[in-house]
Amino acid sequence: MKKTIADSVVETLVNAGVKRIFGITGDSLNAIIDAVRRSGKIEWIHVRHEEVAAFAAGAEAELNGTIAVCAGSSGPGNLHLINGLYDCYRNRVPVLAIAAHIPSDEIGSSYFQATHPELIFQECSDFCEAIMTEKQMPRTLTMAIQTAIAKSSVSVVILPGDIAGLEESTHPVPEQVAYPTHPVIVPNDADLQTLATYLNEGKKISLLCGAGCKFSHAEVMELCQRLQAPMIVALRGKEHLEYNNPYFVGLTGLIGYSSGYHAMMDCDVLLMLGTDFPYRQFYPEKAKILQVDIDPSHLGRRTTLTYGLCGDVKETVKRLLPLLTTEHDSGHLEKSLDRYRKVREELDEMAVKGRSGNKGLHPQYLTKVVSDAAAPDAIFTADVGTPTVWTARYLEMSEQRRLIGSFNHGTMANALPQAIGLQATERDRQVISFSGDGGLSMLMGDLITLKQHNLPVKVVVFNNSALSFVELEMKAGGYLESGTDLHSTDFAAVANALGIQGIRVEDAEELEDAVQRALAHDGPVLLDVVVNRQELSMPPTITKAQVKGFSLWMAKAIMNGRGDELIDLAKSNLLR
Repeated sequence: MKKTIADSVVETLVNAGVKRIFGITGDSLNAIIDAVRRSGKIEWIHVRHEEVAAFAAGAEAELNGTIAVCAGSSGPGNLHLINGLYDCYRNRVPVLAIAAHIPSDEIGSSYFQATHPELIFQECSDFCEAIMTEKQMPRTLTMAIQTAIAKSSVSVVILPGDIAGLEESTHPVPEQVAYPTHPVIVPNDADLQTLATYLNEGKKISLLCGAGCKFSHAEVMELCQRLQAPMIVALRGKEHLEYNNPYFVGLTGLIGYSSGYHAMMDCDVLLMLGTDFPYRQFYPEKAKILQVDIDPSHLGRRTTLTYGLCGDVKETVKRLLPLLTTEHDSGHLEKSLDRYRKVREELDEMAVKGRSGNKGLHPQYLTKVVSDAAAPDAIFTADVGTPTVWTARYLEMSEQRRLIGSFNHGTMANALPQAIGLQATERDRQVISFSGDGGLSMLMGDLITLKQHNLPVKVVVFNNSALSFVELEMKAGGYLESGTDLHSTDFAAVANALGIQGIRVEDAEELEDAVQRALAHDGPVLLDVVVNRQELSMPPTITKAQVKGFSLWMAKAIMNGRGDELIDLAKSNLLR
């Protein structure tokens, strides 16, 4: 049999270290699928929705830091990839998308399933090119792979189905396809000295740290000690910095703690390390703000800076430490830690069993029970909304644990797809998805993927029959919530019907045993837990507008005959 361009694609991927492709078979992908089958060196993970394929590839790339691959057939298949690829692009992870296309001689004719993928993918990729002749292979694909790796970003290769089946050119696939590089970027000596001067002169210094502090735990701890500075952590930095951290005072922002908020607002110098924290209303107005980031385009785009530097956090801090000469008072740190201890106690008091027969378990308690029972090196995913809130506040991290979510793109339904990608990559590692009932419903078909590929993901469902975070937003805005009800669903029964072990919990007394059984099961499990719809997940500071909004909501609820909701709200959040 002649060797085709599709064969060259697969050979190139194998030489780049690719182990699997996530996607759905379609006629425009036939040549690629057949080349994968004949090669036997790449696993095809058959998902039920291309969006899941892109999320799964992104999770694999984020876990390992290496290129991961997804594929979509022409037209609708491409369009289904787009949301997951946006998430990959915003998370800055190296992903290659193979976007199959309509027959090359039909391009421009409004043919069946015709789209313009070269336009569609431009905004969520750093490389998007079409292969239209055998002479472009393997060079175009190697450029795409190298761009994704070099920029930790998305590359898209558009490949018409008929072109994929053409006989390959005489250009051989190189043995070395990808060239991972790890340059160390540090500020120059003058910039470092200027940064040190601001820190030496500061009296009350706080650190705001994010995902850019990955691999920098020891250095950042030493910096906090030297500056006697509390550390506020952005959500994507939680997995890298929360553990073994005596300076940690919580998160800030919409899902943070009041202790983190006050540690930022009370400082006279705020040092941002590896974070692009987006919420401008949570930055201090009077403090001097300093920023270190590997991407210079991030400097100053969230708040007005006093000084900004481009550099790798780990190496920048190592070079900065010898320049810090001032002995700093511990008062600001101790006050911030005391606030955090009080907040932590209050949060832990909410993570209680509650009474059986009430309107659902406390979601805080569910999260804590799972966190306590999970493996020391477990990998967690979290849907946006309240699962992210409870995960941020009650999931305990360790040096080995990972937490992955749609924390920049903020899309629904990410947790299960990302768990699929993680479990396919790490078959023997515990993977736990914290899924909302709304998010799970959106891409629930891919529970079948767990069964078909025997992926032992533990899917924990916060089942409150509502889009509860949206409801909170509506209450805060003074709106009567509408359009947020979800049909009450027994997801455990759905899982059992699919051949997956389903466990349903409605009584808090049954939860700990159910969690232990779920985690011990050798295969996928869906743990469906009915949780209280009325739990409030408040931001760390309440604005006057939010107070007004809640007052309006309460008045409207009474006038519309929904005063019983006020009673439920009070029972859920005041009467523990």
